[in-house]
Amino acid sequence: MTPLTPDILCIGSVLWDIIGRAPVHMRAGSDVPGRISRVPGGVAMNIAMTLVRLGMRPAILTAIGRDRQGDDLIETAQMLGIGCDYLYKSDDLPTDRYMAIEGANGLIAAVADAHSLEHAGDKILRPLADGRLGSTDAPWRGLVALDGNLTEALLGEIARSPLFAAADLRVAPASPGKAERLTPLLRAPNATLYVNLEEASLLAHTEFATATEAAEGLLTQGARRVLVTDGGRAAADGVAGAGVVTQAPPSVMVTRVTGAGDTFMAAHIVAESRGTPRDAALAKALSAAALYVSGELVS
Repeated sequence: MTPLTPDILCIGSVLWDIIGRAPVHMRAGSDVPGRISRVPGGVAMNIAMTLVRLGMRPAILTAIGRDRQGDDLIETAQMLGIGCDYLYKSDDLPTDRYMAIEGANGLIAAVADAHSLEHAGDKILRPLADGRLGSTDAPWRGLVALDGNLTEALLGEIARSPLFAAADLRVAPASPGKAERLTPLLRAPNATLYVNLEEASLLAHTEFATATEAAEGLLTQGARRVLVTDGGRAAADGVAGAGVVTQAPPSVMVTRVTGAGDTFMAAHIVAESRGTPRDAALAKALSAAALYVSGELVS
């Protein structure tokens, strides 16, 4: 059976999240009771799951090991409605994992074991070149959600590749520590960057005080479009030649933080794909992220 053409490609990290959460404030060395869960995660996966809940049909391009954890992850993704026909299955690389500790005061610490995705390199992009999703002569013309868990070399290749020249690229770093990997895409004419305030500062090599200041700064450095979030403070949407729109997110009780930025990005993509005006799309994305951190299911 020929796979259905997806509405959007989610390229990057798909793994198991092992998350420990405690309802109290924590610090380094804390030993407290809480709950530990294993759920599908990774930037590309988090975006894809939210896209499905919001009515889109995503497919993931990633690397998954031929192991029990990989089989479980693919089965779970398919049950959620995420297309897995184009992902790369590796015979010699294990399925990636991410481990985090969260308290009432937010993320305490995290470790990302995403080396398999990095080692797989451009193998995950084969469907965009071999005719299944596109080729050099007929490149993919739809939406692409791209995450910074790919190596800087591969992100640079994507920025220059004719395979992505016609795509609507929506790009996010995996974490502040990987924000500078997006440098090759900063000035890409078809890229929209989704970053938080810390990531924006790292990418620009400048300390910004607000999301508005960060958006203006990145536009000055050549970005075509950038969305900057800052936790519970105002977020900004900057477009080259059209200025910066700023909005404050709804105030909510925070119960989780891992995946909030991915939810914001997915909700914004869906809103714009439906023709929602720029200021209203930002409001919808902020509302979705607020629902997520409050513990509600975004739909």
